[in-house]
Amino acid sequence: MLRIDRSIHDQIVAHARRDHPDEACGVVAGPEGSDRPERVIEMLNAARSPTFYEFDSTEYKKVYDELWDLDEEFVVIYHSHTATEAYPSRTDITYAQWPQAHYVLVSTREADTAEFRSFRIIDGEVTEEPVEIVGADGGR
Repeated sequence: MLRIDRSIHDQIVAHARRDHPDEACGVVAGPEGSDRPERVIEMLNAARSPTFYEFDSTEYKKVYDELWDLDEEFVVIYHSHTATEAYPSRTDITYAQWPQAHYVLVSTREADTAEFRSFRIIDGEVTEEPVEIVGADGGR
């Protein structure tokens, strides 16, 4: 299960809407080994595409090094789908390289709603997991 603060959820959705019609991408960092998403890091979609995302390699290395220095890790890796449902594509599955991460997809295909779903992707196998939104207006 992904437990995520309402403010982090809202930041991810806002990023996805802002970058539409291109796919948005980023990560949410948290303390190493904690499984607690705490800090949103919006990243540039180097592909600048409505159907594909790719982290900029220089930016990715900078973020990875920063997380290493802060004893943090990728807790969530997110991106948006602009014209399809929030479900991992074959390309998404192929590129999933962090088995401990939650892979969040946000669909912005509907102007007034955003579909927000989380998956575990391990060795090419996709498993959807429940999302619990906590904090302001999200319960708990």
